Amino acid sequence: MSLPMRIHFDEKDYTYVILTKGITKETTAIQINLNGTEYQLACNSKGDWDAVDATINDHTGLLKAIGRNIKLRYRL
Repeated sequence: MSLPMRIHFDEKDYTYVILTKGITKETTAIQINLNGTEYQLACNSKGDWDAVDATINDHTGLLKAIGRNIKLRYRL
């Protein structure tokens, strides 16, 4: 299990865990655990990370912010 990562979004603090191991520039999908729910983030053609099966209740803005956070952390 990796260490929890934190992000501040929309005036709230969130903690998530990256489940994917060995992230490199060639990685195209990343699994995360946010509040006990697993999400898969995929890299689109613009280089942004989006949730694959996100619904309106899944806080798509937060998931995009987490994708940007991971992109900066791992220099993707």
